Amino acid sequence: MLMARDGTREDGHKLHKRWLRHQAFMAELAQNKEWLEKIEREGQQLMQEKPELAASVRKKLGEIRQCWAELESTTQAKARQLFEASKADQLVQSFVELDKKLLHMESQLQDVDPGGDLATVNSQLKKLQSMESQVEEWYREVGELQAQTAALPLEPASKELVGERQNAVGERLVRLLEPLQERRRLLLASKELHQVAHDLDDELAWVQERLPLAMQTERGSGLQAVQQYIKKNQGLRREIQAHGPRLEEVLERAGTLASLRSPEAEAVRRGQEQLQGAWAGLREAAERRQQVLDAAFQVEQYYFDVAEVEAWLGEQELLMMSEDKGKDEQSTLQLLKKHLQLEQGVENYEESIAQLSRQCRALLEMGHPDSEQISRRQSQVDRLYVALKELGEERRVSLEQQYWLYQLSRQVDELEHWIAEKEVVAGSPELGQDFEHVTVLQEKFSEFASETGTAGRERLAAVNQMVDELIECGHTAAATMAEWKDGLNEAWAELLELMGTRAQLLAASRELHKFFSDARELQGQIEEKRRRLPRLTAPPEPRPSASSMQRTLRAFEHDLQLLVSQVRQLQEGAAQLRTVYAGEHAEAIASREQEVLQGWKELLAACEDARLHVSSTADALRFHSQARDLLSWMDGIAGQIGAADKPRCPSSHLGLPTCLWAPPPSPRSPSAVPFPKKS
Repeated sequence: MLMARDGTREDGHKLHKRWLRHQAFMAELAQNKEWLEKIEREGQQLMQEKPELAASVRKKLGEIRQCWAELESTTQAKARQLFEASKADQLVQSFVELDKKLLHMESQLQDVDPGGDLATVNSQLKKLQSMESQVEEWYREVGELQAQTAALPLEPASKELVGERQNAVGERLVRLLEPLQERRRLLLASKELHQVAHDLDDELAWVQERLPLAMQTERGSGLQAVQQYIKKNQGLRREIQAHGPRLEEVLERAGTLASLRSPEAEAVRRGQEQLQGAWAGLREAAERRQQVLDAAFQVEQYYFDVAEVEAWLGEQELLMMSEDKGKDEQSTLQLLKKHLQLEQGVENYEESIAQLSRQCRALLEMGHPDSEQISRRQSQVDRLYVALKELGEERRVSLEQQYWLYQLSRQVDELEHWIAEKEVVAGSPELGQDFEHVTVLQEKFSEFASETGTAGRERLAAVNQMVDELIECGHTAAATMAEWKDGLNEAWAELLELMGTRAQLLAASRELHKFFSDARELQGQIEEKRRRLPRLTAPPEPRPSASSMQRTLRAFEHDLQLLVSQVRQLQEGAAQLRTVYAGEHAEAIASREQEVLQGWKELLAACEDARLHVSSTADALRFHSQARDLLSWMDGIAGQIGAADKPRCPSSHLGLPTCLWAPPPSPRSPSAVPFPKKS
C-alpha cells in the first residue's frame, strides 16, 4: 500500500524505472487476487462449519475486501500518474531526438557538391531521396507526437515543456524543406548534363559501331549471297529507323542544354555536333549500300531467272524431242494430250520470257557494266524459246498425223470387217425351201441390201473424205492411206456385186418357187373345177329347169375363162424359167407344166362333155315340161266339157263337202296356157 501511494517526482530515467517497478507490482497484485479469493472461500466454509464464528469471520472478510479495493484503486491511480509522467517525458525525449536529427541533416545539406560524373550524381540523388523520405517520416512522427500531446491530460509544467520542444522541431522542419528542394534542383540539373553527355557518348558509340556495316563494299558473288547482304542491310536500316526516335530525342535534349553557358554545356554542344554528323553519315551510307545491293540483286536475279528459264526450256526440249508416237490410237491420243499441255505451258511461259526481257531492258537503261553480257544472254533465251515453239509445233503435227493415221486405220479395219460380215450374209447359199420362205428371204435381203448400201456409202464416203483431206494436208503416210482407200473401195465394189448376185439368185429362186406354187394352186383349182362338174350335170332340184342348168354351166365356163389367163401365164413363166434353169430344175419345170396342162386339157374335155350332157338334159327337161303343160291343158279342156251335166254330189246328203271328189281345177285357163311348141 505504501508503495502504491508513493508520489515523489524524479527525473526521466528514474521515473521510467519506477514505472517498471509499478508494472511489476501490478502484476504481483493480480497474482495475489487468487489468494484473496481462496481466503473468502475458506471464510465461507468456516462460517458454515462454525456458525458461532460467522460474525467475526464476516467482519474480517469485509475488512479484507475493503483493504483490497483501496489497494487496487490506489494502484490504478498511481499507474495513471506514472504513465502521464512517463508519457510527457517520452514526448520531450522524442522531440529532442528529432531536433538532433534535423540539426544533423541541416549540416549535411550545407555541403553542396554537384558531382563530377553521372554515377556520383545518381548516388547523391539516392541519398537526397532517402533524406526526403526521412523528412516525410519525421513529419508523420511529429504529427503523431502532436496527436499524443493533445490526447494526454498533461500537467501545465509538462505541457509547457512539451510545447516548447514541439515548436522548435516544427520550425526546424520548415527550415529544412528549402535546402532539400534546392539540393534536388542542383542535383537534377547536374544529372541532366551528365546524362545528356553520357547519352551522346552512347549514341555516338552506337553509330560508330554500325557505320562499318553500312560502308562495306562487298556485294556477294551469287543471288543467295546478295540476298544475305540485303537482308543484313535491311536489318541495319530497320535498326537505324527504330533507333532514330531515341537518337533524335537525345539530340533534342542536347540542343536544349547546349544553349546554356557553362563548360559542361560546351562539351554537350561538341558531342551534339559530332553525333549529328555521324548519324547523317550512317543513314546515307546505309541508303547507298541498299542502292548498290538492289542493283546487284537485280543483276543476280536476272542471271538466276535466265538460268532457270534456260533449264526449263532445256527440259521441255528434251520432252518434245521424244520419238515415241504411241503404239495405238489411245496411247497416241494420251501423248497428244500431254504434248498439248506442254505446248500450253510453253505458251503460258511467254509471260516469263517477256518479264525477263523487261528486266533486261531495265538493266540496260541503268547502264549496268555487264550490259553486253546481259543483252547476249537475253538474245540466247529468245532464240531458245522460238526454237522450242517450232519444235513443239513439229512434234504436235507428227502426233496429230500419227493419231489420224491410227484413227483412219481403225475406221478402215472396222469398215473392212463390216464389209466382210456383210459379204458373209450376201454370199449365203440359202435360196429358200418354198415360195413363202424365199419371199421372206427376199424381203429380208432387200432390207439388208438397202441398209447396207446406205450405211456403207456413208461410211465409205467418210473414210474416202478423211483420206483425201489427210493426203491434201501432206500426211507422211499418204501412199499407205491411198492403198487403204483403193482396197476398201474394191472390197465395197465386190460387196455390191455380191449383193446384186444374191438379189438375182433370190429373184430367180422366187420365180421358180412361184412357178411351182402357182402350178400347185392352178392344178388345185383345175381339180376343184373337175370335182364340181358332176354336181353340175346332176339335177340340182326335184324339178330342174333347163335354164337353171344352163346358167350354172355358163357361170362355170366363165370361171374357166379366168383360169385360161393363169394357164397362159404359167406357160410363159415355164418358158422363161427354162431359159434360166437347166438339168433337174428344167425337167421339174417341164414336168410340172405338163401336169398342169394335162389337167387343164382333161378339165376342158370334161367341160365339153358336161356341156353336151347339160344340153341333152335341157332338151329332155324342156320336153317333159311341154308334155306336162299339154297334159294339164288337156285336163282343163276335159273338165270344161264335163261341167254342163255335172252329176249331183253323192255326198251332199251326207253333209260332206262337194269338192272332195272333184278333180283339181286347172292352173291355167285355156286361153292362158298356150299349146307347147315342138322343140
